[in-house]
Amino acid sequence: DVLQINKHLSRKESCAEDELVQTFMQKLLMMNYRARYITTKETNVQNKAKGKDNMSSDNESDIFDVVENIPLSNKGSSQSEGIDPMDVQMAVFHCADGFLKQLMVTKLSQCQYALPLLVADPFKHQIEFPLWTFRQINKSWKRNTNNETISKTLSIYKAETSMVFFFRFGSVSSSKSQLMNSLINEKHNTFFHRNCPGSSRTRVLMDGVVEIAWFCPSGKNDDKFTDCVAFCNLHGDAGDHEKQLQILTEMSSVNVVLLPQLDRNDRNAANIQNLFRNGKPLICVLTEDESAVIEIKKVKFKIGLKNRNQSVVAEELRRVINDCLSDSSYTFRLEDVSKHSDIRVDEADDEDCRRGREAAQQMMSLLEKKDLTKVKESFLPHQGKLWHQWCQKNKELHRLRGDEIEMDISRKQTEMNEIRQWQHESDISKFMKLFIKEINSHAAKKTFFLKWLRILLDEHTSADLSALHHKYDEKWSAVVKLKESHNKSEQLKAEQTELERISEDLQAAAFGLEHIMREIGQIYESCSSVKKKNKKELKDFSSLPSFAAQMMISGFPLELMDGDAAHVPVIWISAVLDQLIKKLGDQSVFVLSVLGIQSSGKSTMLNAMFGLQFAVSAGRCTRGAFMQLIRVSDEMKTLMKFDYFLVVDTEGLRALELAGRSTRHHDNELATFVVGLGKLTLINIFGENPAEMQDILQIVVQAFLRMKKVRLNPSCVFVHQNVSDLTAGEKNMEGRRRLQETLDEMTKLAAKEEECAAECFSDVIRFDVQKDVKYFAQLWEGSPPMAKPNPNYCENIQELKETIMSHASESHGMRLKDLKDRIKDLWEALLNERFVFSFRNSLEISAYRKLETEYSKWSWSLRSAMMENENKLHNKIENEAIHEVEETDLQKELKETSEEVKKSMSEFFEKDRDANILIQWKTSFEIKIKEIQENIVRETKRKLNEILQQRDLKKTIDAQRTHHENTLFEKSKELALKLKDKAKDEETLKKEFDLFWEQSVKKIIRDTPPIRDIDIMRDVREILSDIYRSVPADHWRKSRDIFTVTSYTDYVLLKKSSGNTGHIKKALRAVKETFHYALSKEDEAQIRSLVTDVDQQTDKQILSFNISKMGYNKSYIQQIIEYIKTKVTEHEEGQVKYVFKNEFFRDLVLSICMRANRKINDQHRLFKEANDPVIYVEKKIKEYYSIFQKCCHGSTSAVIFGEIICQKLKEPIEQSVYKKTARDLTDEMRSNCESLNGNRSNLDKHILKTLAEEKHFDKYISYIHNPREHFKSFIRDEVSRYNTNKFSDSVLPKMKENIELLQQKIMRAAHESTEHVQENRGDAGLWLKSFTQQLSDELIFSEKDLSGVKHDDVEVKLLEDVIDKELPAIMSDISSRFNTETFPVKLDYKFRPDELLIEPNSTDRGDQCPFCKAICTNTIENHDGDHRVSFHRVSGITGRYQSNSTYLTITICTSAVASDQCFHPNKSDSVHPWREYRTAGERFANWSITSDLSELPYWKWFVCRFQKDIEEYYKKTFEGTKGTIPDEWRKFSEQEAIDSLDNI
Repeated sequence: DVLQINKHLSRKESCAEDELVQTFMQKLLMMNYRARYITTKETNVQNKAKGKDNMSSDNESDIFDVVENIPLSNKGSSQSEGIDPMDVQMAVFHCADGFLKQLMVTKLSQCQYALPLLVADPFKHQIEFPLWTFRQINKSWKRNTNNETISKTLSIYKAETSMVFFFRFGSVSSSKSQLMNSLINEKHNTFFHRNCPGSSRTRVLMDGVVEIAWFCPSGKNDDKFTDCVAFCNLHGDAGDHEKQLQILTEMSSVNVVLLPQLDRNDRNAANIQNLFRNGKPLICVLTEDESAVIEIKKVKFKIGLKNRNQSVVAEELRRVINDCLSDSSYTFRLEDVSKHSDIRVDEADDEDCRRGREAAQQMMSLLEKKDLTKVKESFLPHQGKLWHQWCQKNKELHRLRGDEIEMDISRKQTEMNEIRQWQHESDISKFMKLFIKEINSHAAKKTFFLKWLRILLDEHTSADLSALHHKYDEKWSAVVKLKESHNKSEQLKAEQTELERISEDLQAAAFGLEHIMREIGQIYESCSSVKKKNKKELKDFSSLPSFAAQMMISGFPLELMDGDAAHVPVIWISAVLDQLIKKLGDQSVFVLSVLGIQSSGKSTMLNAMFGLQFAVSAGRCTRGAFMQLIRVSDEMKTLMKFDYFLVVDTEGLRALELAGRSTRHHDNELATFVVGLGKLTLINIFGENPAEMQDILQIVVQAFLRMKKVRLNPSCVFVHQNVSDLTAGEKNMEGRRRLQETLDEMTKLAAKEEECAAECFSDVIRFDVQKDVKYFAQLWEGSPPMAKPNPNYCENIQELKETIMSHASESHGMRLKDLKDRIKDLWEALLNERFVFSFRNSLEISAYRKLETEYSKWSWSLRSAMMENENKLHNKIENEAIHEVEETDLQKELKETSEEVKKSMSEFFEKDRDANILIQWKTSFEIKIKEIQENIVRETKRKLNEILQQRDLKKTIDAQRTHHENTLFEKSKELALKLKDKAKDEETLKKEFDLFWEQSVKKIIRDTPPIRDIDIMRDVREILSDIYRSVPADHWRKSRDIFTVTSYTDYVLLKKSSGNTGHIKKALRAVKETFHYALSKEDEAQIRSLVTDVDQQTDKQILSFNISKMGYNKSYIQQIIEYIKTKVTEHEEGQVKYVFKNEFFRDLVLSICMRANRKINDQHRLFKEANDPVIYVEKKIKEYYSIFQKCCHGSTSAVIFGEIICQKLKEPIEQSVYKKTARDLTDEMRSNCESLNGNRSNLDKHILKTLAEEKHFDKYISYIHNPREHFKSFIRDEVSRYNTNKFSDSVLPKMKENIELLQQKIMRAAHESTEHVQENRGDAGLWLKSFTQQLSDELIFSEKDLSGVKHDDVEVKLLEDVIDKELPAIMSDISSRFNTETFPVKLDYKFRPDELLIEPNSTDRGDQCPFCKAICTNTIENHDGDHRVSFHRVSGITGRYQSNSTYLTITICTSAVASDQCFHPNKSDSVHPWREYRTAGERFANWSITSDLSELPYWKWFVCRFQKDIEEYYKKTFEGTKGTIPDEWRKFSEQEAIDSLDNI
């Protein structure tokens, strides 16, 4: 909770009492030594109030009287009533766990404060030695010996130093702690004393506490002590704390006791006597004595304090202590305190801490007497040469050279797999086995173990690293001197070689917890990359990421980029983040990145700001990049839009240890990576060197420019550290102006390098030079090693933190899952040499796909609603209830749905977890939905107006059919009346009716000829024969299906040129015309686009003919052929170099008509069944006979008329129910059918899965060359399969539900019509009018359907009962005949579920990749931006072959664009670089093809599985440099191919 992001508290030195602890900890974690000076606001207010109460306005009052009258309780209240800061510190200390105590003490040490050495536990009444809290503290100092400066850096618990022990007996008038401060650092209150701000006499937790501080010399002449000296201070009367006194006097080098006077009668006289007789130096400081320093006896002194200058006393005391230390042989070692009995040592008392230490020591024992530069090689083999080789191969894989691209990729992937195999076969060292064993222990012990391991490793390596750094510095200085003298001799080369060797030793000798975790990562990556997953020494490698995730949660940083290999272990990082998601949920994080030159204080700044523990010592500069999680408190989550901060600390730019091995490319790579990852990047600038500033700014600006080009929008804050004079406002303004100018200048340079337009930094990123530039004071106040942190630096840290919080509150976080994708995308793009060209924004793609899915739902909602309205209006038109359709009426009908869609869109764009990404498309999609709505309205109006026109045209047909039908009804009724007396003789009745029926049908046939069957292809051939009269009859049999031809070259001739040309040109042209014209890829694409466009438009034309209602006419074929002729002519007259042969037009017409043949025949069948009088009346014979029987049996006219109505309703009911069920099923399939419930990409994935499972080569060819038809075929199959599989569970229940609903509506209409007639005293005619009007939008059923049926004598009140009785039987009959095959039989094409689903999923030929013909998976028609696909194909499967050969290519676009190879854009001799493919022509320009070198098994498996079929189909072979299939491709199984589709 202490380290989580909390609310900012006041920067003032006072706060509310309930905020004391939090304020103290916040300031302490920021290394603000003023944390000890906090007072409570209540105290200040009370003191002021009491002062005001005692004031008198009487000018004549006496000062002596007033003072005497002040109550005793008020005297000294300002001290007695406050909470002492040391009580706050010790209260936190007592309540903290071991880890927080350690953090507290480490921060106190950084603030140059004294640390608790022995603590009287107020709860257990024991004395505790908190040794654990000192484990992370290192001290550095320098000492001069024989004119040589010796530097030392030691873990303080190991250091052997002199120790001076201060204590007091009784109550003294002078402050012991203040006196000690004057010895160590008179400018800093190392020991808190009575005169410090906030000090209180009533403090309760410091009595008996022993504090310790060290003086560390700087090696200068003015050092107060020449060596490191420890100072211990016992608080309270030493006579009351005998145990502490005993321990410290035994361990000290010098004892200093404060007391009023040397008094033989004092209760502590015996203790003083013992100390005096002891051989150790003793200094008695007497507060009531005025004498100067006196040596009473050898190494026994007394000094008076009373009435003496404190500086003089301090100087005397310092001199005496120095003299005593030079004579004393006693040394002090912190760890030795634990040897004393009767005190509790925290480490020994905590079982987990003790066991963690034992485990860490067991591991460390393996490192003893080992050469540190060889340790990693022997103990951590997985991250050594093999890992570095793999990284190098991976970079080579992404930067392809040479002709054999796919073979080269396959070869490199094989080599990488072999390296992984060797890695996997490497033994896990005993060191790592012990580590893995411990990390599987319980949580508390595990955390102690990790802390101990880090402590012991730092201790083990610090000396060697320090020595190596010293050697490096010396050698670097020597090289610089030689360079300055322009020495180019062998000596310089030798020195540089030696410098390089030392640098390599430095890299090899660095050995910390991060390297162990790197080894864990590489063990995991090697296991997950080979088929045989687990190693023999490791049973379950999958638990490793879980441990790393738990480490992150516990506050440990995790290496994100390997600093030695300069590589991101993507597999490992992804696995750790997956485990983090499992443990925390998919939390939202705000990524804060930091960039800066090496040793510019980046890690120190982060540690101070967030209380982190990134390595900051000179020997441990950050390498690579590390990430650390910081939790956001629940209180702050209300202000922020995320749950965690993720801080990314990076190695310094221009790192010295990388000099000679790294170039600026590495810095650009690192900067681009962390800037792309961070929502906010801190750019740390140290000092005011313009050259250094310019270097880093150019790198940073280039990184931000790249982000702008790939549509990432991070922000930045510049932190200018070590600025000498922060108070000079004018100077800061000048600094900001210079920085702005430099940024603008660097922007121009970077823009030139990145080939884009940008004039100033604000063109690249939103940046406010006033708010986003922070100036930092120097970190230290004074000279190290005794310098304390500068409080102004801490204030600057607080200001910066508030600025970060302000930026964060305005930003959206990134989900952990998205962070994983972003890391992968950035690294994949950086591996390629062209970041912008290669970057694939998975988050944006994922968000866009989600938007596409929602868009499909929104557009379907509009379409579905309009279909409902269209159906109602269609019924009304057919019933002649309306005679015109206006757009405004349609818009009104769609208004409610439109509002719902708008609301849904608004909620989606505002509330979706990716709202910050989606917002960029909000406006364009709102426009698209509006356009769709307008198009739907416009198209619906067009269709309904066509129906209106066709209604008038077919009035004669309808009237004739109704006349025949009703005449038969009337005549059958007349016959029934004649045969009424023979009603009981059923056989006679049947004979009479059959005779009557036969005569009636003959008359109908005589009056109305039957509708003939049609032969579409015969009509097509006749029309084509009229056009091409000279063509032989059998010529038509040689036609080809134009949709399956692989090339159109045989169909074209070179255009004849106009005007006079030379003889040579004419000869060349004659040759070309003889041998036809070789079409370019561009030409082929244009012709294919023409074919597709003509096919689509003729399809729409056929539907507009409404053959099912109007019947077939040969003129329709004439219209289609004329349309095709027009389009072909227009194409020839365009900017093309060829003309078509007659065979092209012929084959195009025949192919299109062949496709349309079934559809036209189906529609004509529906027309014939509905309108051929013989067929129609034959279907009605049972109904007529039923009515005839009832007439014979004397049924009333109401019964007869009611049954006639029911019989008339049967067909309209059936049509209505089928249409409604079809729409309902379409809705359901869009939700429940996996292949149809998403976007285009999802549909494509399911098509490919089905193709692989069916393994039909012809279907693959159809999919590749005719995607539109294949998509249609697939959707039809899916609908058919769904109807079959779900018939009983879903389809039939829907049908029955719709039947029941319609039955209820009909009965309601009958009832209301009866009431209407009764109210108006009407007759059957009025009832019929009311009844048909109420059903006019539900059924195609009107009064005219009963014209000629007599109903004068019908008793209206009985009609409702008749219909109620007869209707269920009709409904039951319709339901019983319903099955999976009836949709295509009963419904016109445009109303069928498959056709309703095909329209929004139809694809366009122009949406295919110009190289491999992969279909653009963007769901939106005429979408904005580039075309793109989830993954591209092997180009040879489309017939693409190598120039001047018969060899098919195996090139994959996504591999080729990462190479340095070229292609022939238009079958010409000209070549174009793959990397510049967009500039090769119009059809390439609008395609986005990003590099992807993943295995992509699907199409590789297809090529191997169907190699012979492909070669046979194209009459070419897979051979040659670009066509030979790699052996590795043949290893992919069908299941691997299918499974790989789930990754798209």
